[in-house]
Amino acid sequence: MMPPGFLYYRRHIARRALARVLLLSAVVLALTMLFLATTQMQPLLESLATTRVSNTVNRIVSEAVDEAIETGNITYSDLISFEKDNEGKISAIYSNMAAFNRLQSKILDIILARIDQVPARDLSIPVGSLTGSVLLAGRGPSISVRMESVGSSSAWFENEFTSAGINQTKHQIVLNIDVAVSILLPGFSTATVVSNAVTVAETVIVGSVPDTYTYFSTAPDTYESDAKDYIIN
Repeated sequence: MMPPGFLYYRRHIARRALARVLLLSAVVLALTMLFLATTQMQPLLESLATTRVSNTVNRIVSEAVDEAIETGNITYSDLISFEKDNEGKISAIYSNMAAFNRLQSKILDIILARIDQVPARDLSIPVGSLTGSVLLAGRGPSISVRMESVGSSSAWFENEFTSAGINQTKHQIVLNIDVAVSILLPGFSTATVVSNAVTVAETVIVGSVPDTYTYFSTAPDTYESDAKDYIIN
């Protein structure tokens, strides 16, 4: 006859073995779900990852521009100057090309630096979100998503003139930003370009304005040493 202590020891060993089996089964199940998510559900995973990355980039762009405005780095008077005649009427409008170039380079550098600092956990996607089930959304092991900025990102300014009432013209300075990012997922990668157009400064010009506006374009494909005259009206 076996002593009671021996039977207790055997039951303890059996419970520990069962716990190990259950733990191993849970790990295998999680890995299986992860494998299925990254293979059979690859299109959906790619779409969710692209959406999450785009939302993050949009937030970063908005924050970078807002900070530049709040700190006084973007002011209309620093970017645009007026020339008036003897009667005080505006005879010419000029853009400060050096200020435009410095500003667009500074903002783009800030955006790219912050993109590379976003941790993977902020972009990770729970496996349950790939099932389409409301109950499983946001649950289960997370799939790692990382993003990296690439060299084709660019920023440039545009000017918009619109009527703001009788003898009034609204002038808006718009910063266009194209951020190219590479999205790294388990087993494959994809890429996307996130575009934003943000009004960074504006004013209402009261009184008659010139028919043309002398402007040095800062668009990436139009760098020139000659000024361009844009029709306002």
